[in-house]
Amino acid sequence: MSLQRHRHRAEHWHVVRGEALVTLDGEEIRLRAGQSLDIPQGAVHRIENVGREDVIVIEVQTGTYLGEDDIERLEDDFGRA
Repeated sequence: MSLQRHRHRAEHWHVVRGEALVTLDGEEIRLRAGQSLDIPQGAVHRIENVGREDVIVIEVQTGTYLGEDDIERLEDDFGRA
């Protein structure tokens, strides 16, 4: 996923399966199935799969605006930044 932030929303990520590496404001955090993490509004973040199996994450968004144009991409491997 791109390195990004949101001005109008926060997110809660819950890993259902696999192992993920989350970058959150420059800190790297490993999450495994059953673990969760809150992404505060305005925090720079990204998630990547670092395990052998697919990683499945449930993302819950909260805030005043949830539109896709609230994504500010800082780095992106797919040319969307």
